[in-house]
Amino acid sequence: MLQDIYTCFSISLLTLNFNKTQYVEFRTKNYYNVNTQIQSDQKGITNSTGIKFLGLIIDDTLSWKQHIEHVVNRMGNALRNIKYVVPINALRVMCFAHIHSIMSYGIIFWGGSSIANKVFILQKRIIRIITNTKPRDSCRKVLKNMEIMTLYSQYIYLLILYTVNNKHLFNSYNKICKYKTRNINNLHFPTLTYQSLIKEHIQLV
Repeated sequence: MLQDIYTCFSISLLTLNFNKTQYVEFRTKNYYNVNTQIQSDQKGITNSTGIKFLGLIIDDTLSWKQHIEHVVNRMGNALRNIKYVVPINALRVMCFAHIHSIMSYGIIFWGGSSIANKVFILQKRIIRIITNTKPRDSCRKVLKNMEIMTLYSQYIYLLILYTVNNKHLFNSYNKICKYKTRNINNLHFPTLTYQSLIKEHIQLV
């Protein structure tokens, strides 16, 4: 496959920069290290534990740890840059323009991660700073009054919105089951196995 890519580049008079080209070997958390070497035209390509693609950092175990840490750093930097230079009534607008946009980007991919709670904790901290709320006070009423969704509410909302707008990508039970049950119109989510992922990957290639 790499040779085909290199040939396509050569035909199009393009050059593959081996100093900037990396590959990611996806694995499970308990997967032992394998000395994989990928070469083309007698030049090697280095392995990377994560790669940035369309603003999302995809790591080799799909834990989204690197991306979540990146989101936390960006949200913290945005808060430090605006909280001392604008009045309180403008902070909510700035929060939506900078912090909320960072938090919600690509959340349907990483929002279900076990370490996404770091972003939620930072979100509550930011809300407390904006509203001058004490550290031990609950943010539930504050978020409701400000009409701001929590991280997990935003995650569920965007998942539902994606499903509604892309129903053609899902199968319903009436397409795979001949019996008319009460759940016949519900969406059917197939069980993912290693073989099905390999098959899907081959189709995409």
